[in-house]
Amino acid sequence: MTTPDPTHPVPRPVQAGPREVLALAVPAFLALVAEPLFLMVDAAVVGRLGVVPLAGLGTASSVLLTAAGIFVFLAYGTTSVVARQFGAGSTPGAIEVGTGGVWLAGGLGLVSAAVVGLGARPLASAFGSSPGALDQAVVYLRVSALGLPAMLLVLAATGILRGLQDTRTPLVVSAAGFGANAVLSVALVHGAGLGIAGAAWGTVIAQWGMAVALLAVVARAGIEAGASLRPHVGRVVDAALDGAPLLVRTLALRAILLLTVSVAAAFGDVPLAAYQVTTTIWSLLVFALDALAIAGQALTGATLGSGDARGARAATSFMVRWGVWGGVALGLLLAALHRVLPALFTDDPQVRSAIAAGLLVVALAQPLSGYVFVVDGVLIGAGDGRWLAGSMVLVLLAYLPVIQLARVLGQGHGPEVEVVTLWLAFTAFMAIRGLFMAWRVRGDAWAVTGARRT
Repeated sequence: MTTPDPTHPVPRPVQAGPREVLALAVPAFLALVAEPLFLMVDAAVVGRLGVVPLAGLGTASSVLLTAAGIFVFLAYGTTSVVARQFGAGSTPGAIEVGTGGVWLAGGLGLVSAAVVGLGARPLASAFGSSPGALDQAVVYLRVSALGLPAMLLVLAATGILRGLQDTRTPLVVSAAGFGANAVLSVALVHGAGLGIAGAAWGTVIAQWGMAVALLAVVARAGIEAGASLRPHVGRVVDAALDGAPLLVRTLALRAILLLTVSVAAAFGDVPLAAYQVTTTIWSLLVFALDALAIAGQALTGATLGSGDARGARAATSFMVRWGVWGGVALGLLLAALHRVLPALFTDDPQVRSAIAAGLLVVALAQPLSGYVFVVDGVLIGAGDGRWLAGSMVLVLLAYLPVIQLARVLGQGHGPEVEVVTLWLAFTAFMAIRGLFMAWRVRGDAWAVTGARRT
């Protein structure tokens, strides 16, 4: 029996059919659903404290999602480079390039925590919330900042495991984290009487538990594969350079989301609270559809790493179909529940009515979302970060007049119309983004093969 030479790894024959997609997507779906449930639990618990705390949570959540979201390349970029090495036949190399992202995540997490914790009030003030909502947002932010390093470490460790074609471990850890967060939030907010700060502490504790668990799994896999887990300047720099285009892409996307939140805040506390709830539900649907995108990242990277561009394109075609039909199913379900869900978050009749109206628009946009998220995942898995960065900047520029028009048309026409106008504007953004992606994926420039994209 011939012993494989680790210096000349043999590419793995990567299967990318429906069975493999489901094997990755189903656990990824369940794990991703757990992520927005953190905020959904906080929204449901804090919503019982009143409209002002709920509006404050909306502002604070936007800041935190921005602080963590701009570094999502730690998961996405890591998945791509790890999957390519894995598909090319080098498990030690895959884990080593991934650990560069972990060390980078630790450093970025500490910096982010300091910025958010010390700058909580000016950051929250940028959204133009009412004084009461601002005070609640500051309390939540100062506590939640302590969990930012854990959030980023979870992203990087999850990216490594996805690149190794393992989405089940993140599922188990996410489920445990969600359960702990739910229990802690209720106990600390209402049991201990800590108010909105209790919800933040519950999330922080759960996040650190998840980070420790995932890093332990990655460390064990690295030791078994004979990979070096020590910090290496070159790998950290490579992780930063590989992630830079995705950082630009994410910053442009976050700018779009923040512009929308700022208009919601300008409309007042009731529209802002309603928009916070509809955004939380939208996030749940996004992560559900994004499960296919995660499968797309992992399989596209591994397939291209093994040199099979045709297989990557074939997998893209059926994943897109699944994404669109999945969006149809989720849209129908949401439309059926659009008057039931608001009662889970608030007792205020105005907020409930505005939530219900906004959810109808969200429901109609789900097939489009399914298409956009799947193609986005495929291009990330292919390492097509530069194109994604440039296209998202162009989409942002196109969105500026759209959101300003929504502000003019919605202002003063009541919470229902204002929230509907916001979601129509956001749907227009998704349509513009979808057009760019349809053009890119029809060509061949994204499907570069090899252990690294050159």
